[in-house]
Amino acid sequence: MSTDIWAWVHDTHQQLAEAGHRRLADAIYELPGHANEGRNDQLDAVYPEAVAAARALGLPWVEVYLRHWRMQNLLNKRHQGEQALPEAVDLLEFAHREETAGCPQSVCVVQDFAICHARVDGPGYVPERLAVLSETLERIEPARACFDCLSREYSDALEDDGRPAEALSHLDTAAARMQSAGQRLSLHFHHSRAGTLHLLGRHEDVLALLDTAEQAERGRGREIDESDRRWGAVLRARALASLGRTDEALALLPSLADAERHADIRAAWTATVELLVAAGARENDAELGAALAGWVGYLDGTGSHRPCVDLLLAAGRLAVARDARTIALTLAAFGERKLSRLRRTDGVAEQVARLRADAEALPVPELPVPAAELSAYLGEAQVPYEAGADLLAAALDEYRGEPAGATGLALDLAAVLGGLGHARAAADLLWDRLDADPASEGLTAMLGSALIDAGDDEGIRRLADRITGTNPSGGHWIRARWAAAESRWADVVEQCEAILALHPDRINTRRLAAAAATELGDHVAAQRYYQELLEHALPAEGTPDEQRHRTVQEPDLWHLITAATVNRDWATVRSTGALIGMEFDEAEGPVDEEWHIVTVRATRTNGATADLPAVRTGPATARILPVLGDDLTLNHGDVVVFAPALLEEPPGEDAPEEERRRHRPVFGLLTLLDPAGYTTYWIDGGWPGDEAWARLREELGQAGYAVWAYSGEQYSVTDPTDEDEVLPGIYAAVGVPPTERAADADALLRRLTAAWPHPPAWLDLARAAGTDTARHEEIIERYGL
Repeated sequence: MSTDIWAWVHDTHQQLAEAGHRRLADAIYELPGHANEGRNDQLDAVYPEAVAAARALGLPWVEVYLRHWRMQNLLNKRHQGEQALPEAVDLLEFAHREETAGCPQSVCVVQDFAICHARVDGPGYVPERLAVLSETLERIEPARACFDCLSREYSDALEDDGRPAEALSHLDTAAARMQSAGQRLSLHFHHSRAGTLHLLGRHEDVLALLDTAEQAERGRGREIDESDRRWGAVLRARALASLGRTDEALALLPSLADAERHADIRAAWTATVELLVAAGARENDAELGAALAGWVGYLDGTGSHRPCVDLLLAAGRLAVARDARTIALTLAAFGERKLSRLRRTDGVAEQVARLRADAEALPVPELPVPAAELSAYLGEAQVPYEAGADLLAAALDEYRGEPAGATGLALDLAAVLGGLGHARAAADLLWDRLDADPASEGLTAMLGSALIDAGDDEGIRRLADRITGTNPSGGHWIRARWAAAESRWADVVEQCEAILALHPDRINTRRLAAAAATELGDHVAAQRYYQELLEHALPAEGTPDEQRHRTVQEPDLWHLITAATVNRDWATVRSTGALIGMEFDEAEGPVDEEWHIVTVRATRTNGATADLPAVRTGPATARILPVLGDDLTLNHGDVVVFAPALLEEPPGEDAPEEERRRHRPVFGLLTLLDPAGYTTYWIDGGWPGDEAWARLREELGQAGYAVWAYSGEQYSVTDPTDEDEVLPGIYAAVGVPPTERAADADALLRRLTAAWPHPPAWLDLARAAGTDTARHEEIIERYGL
């Protein structure tokens, strides 16, 4: 099989588009980009509909293709391991059935299978990885792109087996075979080879290889994409740090925030940071420790057991280096538990034991005050978190006072551990304390929060079941919060209703129920919850601080306004608005005023966001200005309801005046309220000049149409009199009002553009109008549109 995968993709895209399956056709082009660039939200938005369409149309090859690219994202960008293993195994079986074995993407599924097992336990699955990769490499030609990918996976397996020299030899042999077959080596192949050279200590060769590989890419006219630039920067920084060139390494190393956003660089990034810290070139602080702890927890949750252990060992070494005894011991204990999830523990078990020994060798701090006074002292003295954790742990170890005192220390230590990214350790501590002090509501509440932060659904069920007998509402509240964390909004409402049946005066319960009802689109229920909240709230004056959450907060009023707006309860909108100082032009009826320009952030059908300018018409409404395409469910003139929370902070007072003047508040779309009914058609062609364009806009507006130009000054079209020359172009959307037919719009545009020196095309509108399309097809051909 030597089918060119991208030729197949091109042909399949064209066939689907011509058959009217535009969404699936677009997904075939878009999915690899989303997968490789880590655009996870967009992939998650496109994938379910696309794979369902492929199945419905009976296209197993397309299904293999879509599932493979999703797996590439899950494994390489989200670093899923055991979490993705069932899909990896099922996809391998599906891709080798009779109806799919010929698909050019089926071979790539072997790579998914190998990567997934590497995430679970690379060294532990070396024999299986080498076997499946070897068998596949033997039956495919070196000219195929997948030979590059599978060769890299084979090399990775050898590295996991402690054989980097063999890995390099394998890569070099594969490279020679591919080049002899006329196949260019991918930049990813060179990155893989750079990683192997690093393991062999050949750091100067790493730098030379990366420079040569990137120059070759640019020499072929290919720009290095953001993901490859980022990965190249990490590899260079690691090599430079290994050579002691720390200033250069620091200049290249992506920021902590970048590593937070991109899980694929975290392992190499952390290794580089360890080198820089050892050289005294980078600070080793609690912020770094908290970030690493969060990443360790993430890998634990995805079932990437071996990468999790490797990362926690690095985090533990750094904790020891900064004398963070409790954090280092916490990581050692976590490592000891994780060893049971690995098939192969030689080498790594010794590292975990070494971490335990190094942590225990750190000095136990002496308490500056009696244990009963420690919590107050830590706050007054503003003791750093990690030092505070060591003091609290020491106090708990030697405390001999009343259980309540020990419980207070345990709560404080759990709060510190949670704040430093160790939610699971905090939960373990609280479980132990709860057995000694089962009546403590504070323990129960904090344990519930820790379990939710740790993503421990089994622990949450255990806690809820434990307390339900004596505190039914407490059990419901834990279940409600966990359901909210997992976006199970119907379950949230169910649990909150159970609480309110027992305690009708609960305020936070109504806030959570209202938020869940809003997510479900049940705005009638949301309004009812907020109005009941106002009825049951305590007065603002005279309520002690610890009960302030039971008073009405300004966000409660905004949320009530929003829900009432969706429900068209304008009397409630006005009365609630008056509570926060709003004035309206009219005393009754719908609120439809003209306030100021805002930005409404909506989601496209492919998962990408779109920031739409709109005129704010009321407290929670806005009228959309641009004419929009079919990748959005909105259009010009539509009145929408937006959520009240600002999505972006406005510029500060120290920002430049121009920036503050141009700033528009950004709100998230909640729902469509009043559709205007416009239909969008596109016009494309040569620029007619400012005067002619202004006249077209004016006359279209007077006729009730709308127009929105999308092209900028750089847009050009081919000059039909000289194909080597270009003309300024215009690409715009015309919004046809619901009172007009497509034929009316076609005739109007013909009249308004009749005198233009270069006639524009509007092929889709002509088809809808039933008029002759040959004219538009000719214009498209002549002007290269």
